[in-house]
Amino acid sequence: MIGCGRVGIALATFLFKKEYVPAGFFSRSRTSAQAARAAAGCGTVFDTAADCARAGDIVFITTPDNIIASLCGDLVQQNALGPKTMVFHLSGAHSSGILTQAKQAGAVVGSIHPLQSFAPYEPGQASPFEGINISVEGDPDAVSQGKDIAAALGALAFAIPTESKTLYHASAVVASNYLVTLVRFALALLMETGLREDVAFEILSPLIQGTLFNIGSRGCTRALTGPVVRGDHETVFRHLADIDEKIPEFSSLYRLLGAHTLDIARAGNGLSEEAEKIMSQLFKQI
Repeated sequence: MIGCGRVGIALATFLFKKEYVPAGFFSRSRTSAQAARAAAGCGTVFDTAADCARAGDIVFITTPDNIIASLCGDLVQQNALGPKTMVFHLSGAHSSGILTQAKQAGAVVGSIHPLQSFAPYEPGQASPFEGINISVEGDPDAVSQGKDIAAALGALAFAIPTESKTLYHASAVVASNYLVTLVRFALALLMETGLREDVAFEILSPLIQGTLFNIGSRGCTRALTGPVVRGDHETVFRHLADIDEKIPEFSSLYRLLGAHTLDIARAGNGLSEEAEKIMSQLFKQI
């Protein structure tokens, strides 16, 4: 284990206590490596990344994204990766392509990305991996091993093509980060009525959860409700008029979301040609 931050320590705790035997730990902070070793219950804390990599058959690089490639190169230059050593990184944004130097040296390379956020480890906590989804990509043997690792963690694995890793990560950003932005937009509108943010969220939360349930059970097209899919351009016009007047910083976002919502509504084949044309013009206005 090279890099013993939140993810590294979580792996040390919940993977190494399964059928995987920890060989070694290295981190820029020796204290972090010692914490990972303590969580695992055994293994050696090494003074260098190269010595750590030499100790195991599977090497996890769980460092910040911006140093994965250079660290991999350093390990290769120091002959720290033997033939058939399996090397994984855990970045969501990068594919196994950034481990090319290790592959050229004879290693098997892949990436494992848990779709989960990690809090600092606390002894006795529940596993953050249990029941989550983990993406795996890379060399065929790495994909197979990655699926076994996910199963040992109690997670669900799915394989993606290496060339699709960036779009996969963009999807996760939209589903998580941009959902926060969308909810903030909804809260800002409701707070204009005089409600506090916490109260506004309590009011909207059942609607948000219900919509997510409908998407899961019926799909996006059939889950869509509201004025756009009904062709109610008069309501959309009033929305835009009030937003433009009272919170114009959200005007362009409403129009952009409306235009893409109109695409979903078209797929449902329920819009009249006239309503579609009027709303399309409304959403194009700046």
